[in-house]
Amino acid sequence: MRTLRSVCVFCGSSPGLHPLYGEAADALGIALAKAGLRLVYGGGKVGLMGRIADAALAAGGAVVGVIPRFLMDLEVGHLGLTEMHIVSSMHERKAMMAQLSDAFAVLPGGIGTLEEMFEILTWGQLGLHPKPCGILNVSGYYNRLSGFLDHMVDEGFLKTSHRNALQSANTPEDLLTALKTAPVEHEIKWVGLDHV
Repeated sequence: MRTLRSVCVFCGSSPGLHPLYGEAADALGIALAKAGLRLVYGGGKVGLMGRIADAALAAGGAVVGVIPRFLMDLEVGHLGLTEMHIVSSMHERKAMMAQLSDAFAVLPGGIGTLEEMFEILTWGQLGLHPKPCGILNVSGYYNRLSGFLDHMVDEGFLKTSHRNALQSANTPEDLLTALKTAPVEHEIKWVGLDHV
């Protein structure tokens, strides 16, 4: 069982069209706070980002934001967080979020959310960190993505162990359990180079 202190959440800066997405952000924020886990996220006050931060704070949790200066200048930064780091670039933002976190959780979102998730998964398969990553599959939002990852395995571009490194759950509580019990994989990335 892993010991988690901080969980980084990647999620949409938009609310999405279905109320279930916002409700899931609320539920995950509350679950993190109740579990005594610090929320690390992108520092925004809008969309699901704002929802999860507000929910965690209202439930007595600690929330750390990491946001680039240009987004603060656009006035989308959350001003009521426990801690806010203002950085110079998106690259610095992602690096700091990863450094501050013991695990990663993914709510519904757009291409920015996917980019963050896939970068963390890539770093993991390259052995750059041993931290688990999981999706909260709200109303089947990530079903098609999961199917495509399975297709990558079938076509020889992704190892099964690396595919399985992405945990999936339907409730915040199950997701946190999955992150705490996820195995640490150190298998090399390159398919067919098992001798390296």
